[in-house]
Amino acid sequence: MAIPTFRFQRLGRGISALLTGRGAPHYVRSYRAHVRALLAAKPEAEAMALAVGGEFQAFGRALRDLLVQGGLREGMTLVDVGCGSGRLAHALRDMNIGYVGTDVVDELLSYAEKICGRSDWCFTHADGLAIPVPDETADMVVFISVFTHLRHEEAFIYLLEARRVLKPDGIVLFTFLDFAESAHWAIFERYMDTVRAGQTPMHVDQFMDRTMLEVWAYRLGFELCRMLPGSEDYIELSQEIVRDDGSRVVGRMSLGQSVCVLRKPLTSCG
Repeated sequence: MAIPTFRFQRLGRGISALLTGRGAPHYVRSYRAHVRALLAAKPEAEAMALAVGGEFQAFGRALRDLLVQGGLREGMTLVDVGCGSGRLAHALRDMNIGYVGTDVVDELLSYAEKICGRSDWCFTHADGLAIPVPDETADMVVFISVFTHLRHEEAFIYLLEARRVLKPDGIVLFTFLDFAESAHWAIFERYMDTVRAGQTPMHVDQFMDRTMLEVWAYRLGFELCRMLPGSEDYIELSQEIVRDDGSRVVGRMSLGQSVCVLRKPLTSCG
């Protein structure tokens, strides 16, 4: 089966403004500022790793195993929304899959494209909440640490877009900060401390809960396949992973955030 190859022209600032209505939205402004500050202070490779939270090799490999565990197979087409500097893409570069990665920062896209070396893959700029992929062409859409920095209505719009671009029986996988997780609640408390101090947070730290996502799945017309709590080692590793601090992980691990997996039904209920 031939894997579709998508080619898109990266959106310029003028087109981005038309899509968003009022210029760059909050998540674009904050992320661009963050990345450019890192590039000004660090060597490129280090800045690109820190831009996606570090653990570039370790978490990239773990994410690959998570997606394979979730159903990604050779010959499929994957859409990686918020692909960043290519942490996941780099780990997948030897797989025979179609790939579209989108992000709001050109420097990240350029770096991801460079390190992957896949001329058949597409890395495209998209400021708005649209996924620039034709209807029903993707087998899997992933959002890794994307909804953590979006308002709920923005995340929901993105999921509507994911449903549009997915083939029937296609999978959506996303990570999220979970109110039910003690470690995540500590993040929420730090955020409150920032607000109490009269400071403006650098970016949104958005939280979800499992009951809310059950409602979302119903409203979106998705099947809720599974919820994976961040406190559990939900990834079965295919090989030993070495983390940035030199520690080695074998067997199973967690990414820290919780994971939700949704499936688009084979037939629509209308």
